[in-house]
Formats: sequence, C-alpha cells, structure tokens
Amino acid sequence: MLTKQTRRKNSVTVQYAVPRRGVPTAALLRKWARSASSTPVTLRIVDEPEGRALNRRFRKVDLATNVLSFHTGDIVLCHPVIRREAQVQGKRLAAHYAHLVVHGVLHLRGYAHEKKRDAARMEAREIRILRRIGVRNPYAVE
Repeated sequence: MLTKQTRRKNSVTVQYAVPRRGVPTAALLRKWARSASSTPVTLRIVDEPEGRALNRRFRKVDLATNVLSFHTGDIVLCHPVIRREAQVQGKRLAAHYAHLVVHGVLHLRGYAHEKKRDAARMEAREIRILRRIGVRNPYAVE
C-alpha cells in the first residue's frame, strides 16, 4: 500500500543505489544540501546505467550526467561520473560532491545556467555557499 510521504522542513533523505565505498557519508551529503536550502530533498546516489536511463528518459540525452534535479525535490547524483570528473579536474572527490549537491539544490530553488547572466548568478551563489562550508571555489583555475 502506498502512503503519502510528508517531509519536514530541512529534511534530507539519502538513498544509496551503489556500494557506499568511496561515496560521501549521508551526514556529509545532508550537511551540504542543508547549506543551500531548508527545502526537503531526497539525494539518490546511482550507478552509470541508472544515471543514463534517467537522463535519457527526462532530458532525452543518452548518457549519464553528474547531477539531475527534479521539481519533486529529488536530486540524482551519478557516482562514477562524479568520481571521473573529480579525477580529471584534479579535485577532491568530497569537494566535487559538495559542489554538485549545492548545484542540484539551487536548481530546485529556481536557479538556472542556460543564459550567461543566470549562470553567473548561480555560480556566485554556489561559491558563497561552498565558501561558508569550507569548500574552495570550484570554478577557480589553479
């Protein structure tokens, strides 16, 4: 029997659809999500096949992407993609996850990055939030 789930303000549910080895803890993921909003969210950490299937279904793009945000308050993070990106970009995995969680939550709050002006506004907000939680500017070239 399905029941209606009500989520309290500032509640963050974490679902792991991948082995937890190498993935940030639920406590860290919750901290990062709460740093960007008090809106209830569900974070789901997925593998590449699930990430690809969701991206294909909802965005018509046939590949896994790092983060997907849904108006329902769900954020999907694809662990293999995030791990690869962190390695290629020379970033700590935790810092890259923090950035993408904040990025996903800001999408839920209505931020976008399709237009230059919107992207600049969103990036500035991300940088401020990340700085507050001790994460460097993800857009800075070092």
